[in-house]
Amino acid sequence: MAPGSTRPTSRDVAQAAGVSQAAVSLVLGDKWRGRVSAATAQRVRQAAEDLGYRPNLAARNLRLGRTRTVLLVVPALTTEFFAGVYTGAARIAAEHGFGVVLYPSPEGIGPARDPFASAQAALDGVIASSMAADALTAIRGDQLPLVMLDSDPDGSLGAATVNLDIADGIRQVADHLLALGHRRILHLAADVASWTFEVRARELAGRLARVPGAELRTAHAPISIDGARAAVDAVLAGPGPLPTALVCDDDKLAAGAYKALRRRGLRIPDDVSVTGLDDLALATAIDPELTTVRLDAEAFGERGMQALLAVLDGREPAGGDIPVELVVRGSTAPPDDRRRR
Repeated sequence: MAPGSTRPTSRDVAQAAGVSQAAVSLVLGDKWRGRVSAATAQRVRQAAEDLGYRPNLAARNLRLGRTRTVLLVVPALTTEFFAGVYTGAARIAAEHGFGVVLYPSPEGIGPARDPFASAQAALDGVIASSMAADALTAIRGDQLPLVMLDSDPDGSLGAATVNLDIADGIRQVADHLLALGHRRILHLAADVASWTFEVRARELAGRLARVPGAELRTAHAPISIDGARAAVDAVLAGPGPLPTALVCDDDKLAAGAYKALRRRGLRIPDDVSVTGLDDLALATAIDPELTTVRLDAEAFGERGMQALLAVLDGREPAGGDIPVELVVRGSTAPPDDRRRR
């Protein structure tokens, strides 16, 4: 440690590791790859830990013109999915000395008041769900380095997009129901104008269109249990044969469908099979447990933060959608065509 100093400096770390101060700056600023060896980077990190060194982030941020703060814009926090996205993003951010501010858009849609006097002055970048994209206008987030989640890569506002493979998830649901023998299917679609829900509708319709005798009806509902119950009630009270399976855009919609079906005296899955999407805790709380598509929310947040860090560093973000998985539980079974109105 330097004489008279009460806290270790970068010079002390450099001396302990046997490297230059420039190398210490590169390693502790996570800019070392391609400039110093992995062994040297490890030696610097170990020396910093042994000495209890903490970089002066305020001074470094003034030099770089950065606040090391990222805004995560999501719909209103009505499910644990977006809490998982935040957890994943914050984990990666912390590893790189960044903080994440969570900004839920009121009611899940539309613009909201700017949480900063000037977003451009207070933030280094933004990660935003397409379900809350309208909020970007109010905070001028579209003028900052931006990564979009669940967004059309061909028409995204952002410098990068990160997507779950929702299309494959819907294909897995459709193939599962078709293999069980279902042909009369109701799509309980989220009444939200968002690319991710457009993908679900398009993939389901396209898959069923290739199967002779398959019939697809669609009912729209807000993402709420009561909204889903009312939408399914209306279908069940209307003309035509009962669907033998319901494909729900969200686990919360599936829970509302359960209530509507049971009020009509219909059994799940004996009379009607039901599927969801998200694999929330709710999916195993209802009875029978819900067949649904598992989305890795934390991996989604991690990938979003990694993409934004790449954009800020001038690197190309990693490509490829995040895989999803159909989890088959007790809410789906072969159809029973013996039941009639």
